[in-house]
Amino acid sequence: MAMPNDVGIIDLMLMIPSAEQSHWYDYMKPLFLDSDSRDVFSMPAQYMFNVPDLKNIEDGRAYTLAQMDQHGISRAMVGISGDPGLIHERAVAEHPDRFFASYEANPNLAMDEVRKIRRLKQEFDIKAVTAFPSGLCPQVPINDKRWYPIYTTCIDLALPFCPCVGVPGPRLPMEPQKVEHLDEVCWFFPELKVVMRHGGEPWTELAWKLMLKYPNLNYMTSAFAPKYYPKDIIEFANTRGSDQVMYAGYFPMGISLERIFEDMPNVPLRDDVWPKFLRDNAQRVFKLDQ
Repeated sequence: MAMPNDVGIIDLMLMIPSAEQSHWYDYMKPLFLDSDSRDVFSMPAQYMFNVPDLKNIEDGRAYTLAQMDQHGISRAMVGISGDPGLIHERAVAEHPDRFFASYEANPNLAMDEVRKIRRLKQEFDIKAVTAFPSGLCPQVPINDKRWYPIYTTCIDLALPFCPCVGVPGPRLPMEPQKVEHLDEVCWFFPELKVVMRHGGEPWTELAWKLMLKYPNLNYMTSAFAPKYYPKDIIEFANTRGSDQVMYAGYFPMGISLERIFEDMPNVPLRDDVWPKFLRDNAQRVFKLDQ
């Protein structure tokens, strides 16, 4: 059960530290009702994480690439908005062998958002559409009809859909992210590849049961230090779910890569599961060889 050292890890949730990060969470501010979230926290779930202090990093790209090299990460998925002047867009354009793009969708924008997804696929070859249903203003549950044009677009473009599921870290209502909503989505859209983000707690037993039921449903470990990976998800990965569970970090939003990879060797994955978890499943689901 030893973690391999030379697998070429794919990290499915990473950002590059920059001055832009001060605006990462502005879109959800209208939903915050408590004073800590409004006036104190620099990161909405700050009460849960020891956020890495990277304010003095002058060259975020160089720093991130060095961190990736140090920890054996060959490629990482970063979120873009489509502005070619922003740091993630530049990283994808200038280092396509190291970074690939995703886009966080807002279904409240209706067909404008569909057109934007198609444009970003053409211009940046985005590999996924992501979502934070509880963070949208107004919120949109995963099984809401407003998502349906985006789901059909993802199917047309062969893009996985990666929603946050489970109780959100920020102090926002959890209803839009209940894991049970995925039952309807995976049933009605069997061609849609879905990859759950952010753990699914406290409904991880339901999460793996739905993965057993639906082969188009998957799970990534974003926003969890490895010592806190849900035990039932690891058990599922070691048995019938070896092709459906994959690694994602949370650097620099909430967890350092040092912390992640200090813990990682203690995760009790089988020898044959490690390469799938760290690389192979992501490479297949996100079509990274295309």
